[in-house]
Amino acid sequence: MDINKHPDHRRELARINRIKGQLDGVQRMIIEQRYCPDILNQTKAIVSAVRSLEASLLQGHLEHCVAHAFESGDQQQQDRKLQELIEIFSKRLAR
Repeated sequence: MDINKHPDHRRELARINRIKGQLDGVQRMIIEQRYCPDILNQTKAIVSAVRSLEASLLQGHLEHCVAHAFESGDQQQQDRKLQELIEIFSKRLAR
């Protein structure tokens, strides 16, 4: 496994395009002055879609990059990968 090669996330592009479409739909709803709960339901769907995207990216990172760091036996590399994840999720929890 090549340490410099990242997992291929191109399959996520379709998901990103759907999220963009959902955002465009919310924009139209706001322009059309649609009912607030209808707009909120759509924003909840967008948040859910982004979380799903995030979970898929995290899974790829864990299965490829983090797993490789642990398979290598390189303690510094392992520590770096763990620290990256700690920083990412610490930011999220601090909000």
